Amino acid sequence: MDNKELIKALEEKYVNLGENPETYLKGLLQAKPITYWDYIQVDTLLTLQKTRTDFKDEEIFVMYHQVTELTLKMMIHEIKQLSEGENLSEEIWITKLDRLKRYTRMLITSFDIMKDGMSYEDYNIFRATLTPASGFQSAQFRILELYSTRLQNLINTEGKQRLPENPSTADYFKHIYWKDAGMNRKTGKMTLTLKLFIEKYEADFITLSEKVTGKTLEERIAQMENPSVELKEKLQQFDHFYNVAWPLVHLDTANHYLNSKGENKTATGGSEWKKYLHPKFQQRKFFPSLWTETEIANWGE
Repeated sequence: MDNKELIKALEEKYVNLGENPETYLKGLLQAKPITYWDYIQVDTLLTLQKTRTDFKDEEIFVMYHQVTELTLKMMIHEIKQLSEGENLSEEIWITKLDRLKRYTRMLITSFDIMKDGMSYEDYNIFRATLTPASGFQSAQFRILELYSTRLQNLINTEGKQRLPENPSTADYFKHIYWKDAGMNRKTGKMTLTLKLFIEKYEADFITLSEKVTGKTLEERIAQMENPSVELKEKLQQFDHFYNVAWPLVHLDTANHYLNSKGENKTATGGSEWKKYLHPKFQQRKFFPSLWTETEIANWGE
């Protein structure tokens, strides 16, 4: 495309938008060139680490969790395309699932930053200032779950025994597995961590779960005719990476800081972390129909 054709194409673009091309072209003439630091918002990004103590490793702790949230955002970006897309080819699914697996691998390997990259002594001092905040309160973690699988797959065995015969969305959320981390099911008493999380996000979670009904990744796969063996294997790999491998590395890291010296510390959110973090307790599976009964029974082992 030569210069005349380029100018004509630009004029047509703005005419089609009902705008005056001349105004935009004059603006382009005066616009400053884009820079990396403005495009990525580097200066702003590097000011987002707000620590509560002067311990140097606390800033690492904050940045680690910010990187985790950005990674989850990338994953949700991929998952939404699969959820909202109609009649997508297997090639697209496999490409997106490979990306999701790579992102999850990032989450798994990044725990080395936490486990081996911070002072044990410093962490166990500054962590007291974080109560009742907890990584449990990551809304994106829950959003990813809701896009990936039906609500009934987010209810563990004990929760299923409490459900009424024809559960509503509200019933599922009442008994969803992650509430067990901060609720005494006999008394109904909640930790402040869970209470604040529910107050801020649960209404949005319920709205989202109803919006994606019939469009979760699990349901999209069920709508396909004869998905290939390769696609099923990719789904299983993502399921295992996210719902087994990552939680186990998280559990190992928590054990390093909270229990490795026999001190049996509690989590900042007050959860029974040894129990809650284990895949056998969470029992979260995005694609349960792809696993055998034996694999489900041995989930997380």
